[in-house]
Amino acid sequence: MRPHPSLTHLSPYRAVSSLDRIWERPGEQHFKLDWNEASVPPSPRVYEAIVSFLSNSNHLNWYPELGSRSLADSLQDYTNVPADQIIVTNGSDDALELICKAFIDRDDAVLVPQPTYTHFLVYVQSRGATVVDFFADDIFDPDVERLEAQVRAGGFKLVYLVSPNNPTGVVYTRDQVERLLLAAPSTLFIVDEAYHEFYGESVVSLVNEYDNLVVTRTFSKCFGIAGLRIGYLCTSEYVHHELQKPFNPKSVNRLGQVAAQACLDDLPYYSWYVSEVDKARDYLVPQLRQRGLATYPTPANFMLVQVPDPKRFCALLADQGVYIRDRSDLPRLPNFVRVTLPTREQSDEVLRRIDIVLAQMRPTVAPLLAAAAR
Repeated sequence: MRPHPSLTHLSPYRAVSSLDRIWERPGEQHFKLDWNEASVPPSPRVYEAIVSFLSNSNHLNWYPELGSRSLADSLQDYTNVPADQIIVTNGSDDALELICKAFIDRDDAVLVPQPTYTHFLVYVQSRGATVVDFFADDIFDPDVERLEAQVRAGGFKLVYLVSPNNPTGVVYTRDQVERLLLAAPSTLFIVDEAYHEFYGESVVSLVNEYDNLVVTRTFSKCFGIAGLRIGYLCTSEYVHHELQKPFNPKSVNRLGQVAAQACLDDLPYYSWYVSEVDKARDYLVPQLRQRGLATYPTPANFMLVQVPDPKRFCALLADQGVYIRDRSDLPRLPNFVRVTLPTREQSDEVLRRIDIVLAQMRPTVAPLLAAAAR
């Protein structure tokens, strides 16, 4: 048996999980700051809704509501996009893969500003398409003029934009995205808004005006139900019609549907959580800079920190029960680690443990820290 030719040289998406280490040390206080999940549990209404469903209905032997129609109706109110232009998916990863299945073919070219979320690249390459990297002169700037020039010259089937971008925090404003949509009306643009709730701005209204735009979002970040895998996309009537053809309407699990609805029913809770993330950012960024660490905040729930020895830094911090992500393997991010922001209350303990690690590393990194501080 031979796999599809596009899989021959495809490397799987690899992400190191901290869960095994956390489970090995029960009873300790752990800070899982490596995957940009919420650092607090979801709204209490989520648990109440799941318990109520299991107690009163208990129909887990039945398939879930097809197409998550009730949730799509609620998302219409949340996004101001008609429900018949929304598809609820098994996490936003499933939305990204669905788009690639429907629109990407062998030998197509897909333009991707780098560095960015790498799992999407696997979906593109699994279709036999080619990823064309775009690098801004400054990776912390969208460089829209050069990006537009490449879009106009390229003949790309698809362009993938993450806003705010993971891991750099780059954002694409409504005007900038509209400019790109007009520059290449036959190219499909994905704007991945996984961190929309933290940033507060969105381009989702443009799907009502342009046929070549898909906006993807998730309940895994701000809403705190990553373990239940709920995402969704908003798009034009034309693209929605095409995406429905390969879409599996029973792919979203019933408990996830129930939980996501409960999240939307308690938006004040999530406004509180976003404010906690903002407070943590305002506190931690200057604190880390005072310690000689170059620190780059983002509008999302994470920041980038440049450290002298990222692998050792992450390993020592894991020994302290704080788990972060080494991003030095990504292009143009030398010595960078990504840290999910905790709440303001959690920040003092996280910082205390970082200080322990810096003290352990100080004999070898003190000159580098001093240079960074200058």
